[in-house]
Amino acid sequence: MPSTQAYLMLSGTLFAVGLVGVIIRRNMITVLMCIELMLNAVNINLVAFSHHIASLEGQVFTIFVITIAAGEAAVGLAIIIQLYRLRSTINVDEARTLHG
Repeated sequence: MPSTQAYLMLSGTLFAVGLVGVIIRRNMITVLMCIELMLNAVNINLVAFSHHIASLEGQVFTIFVITIAAGEAAVGLAIIIQLYRLRSTINVDEARTLHG
């Protein structure tokens, strides 16, 4: 079984890739996917530390984070669909023009 350090390196790499995707990408669906990638990186981190200290709290908290992330993805996609219906685009720069 890989060590805790390997899981932490994987988690850090996934989080960095997600963060770069959020900063660079202009497509809202891609940004939403990158945010989900960052949340999954945090979940890997929680499970790795939970396994390292032989405790179940990190794993239970990870299940809560996955549940919240599913709701966040559903609401995010609903907002993106409504924005596409109104503006015919899912570009992040165009969404900034929505505020009054």
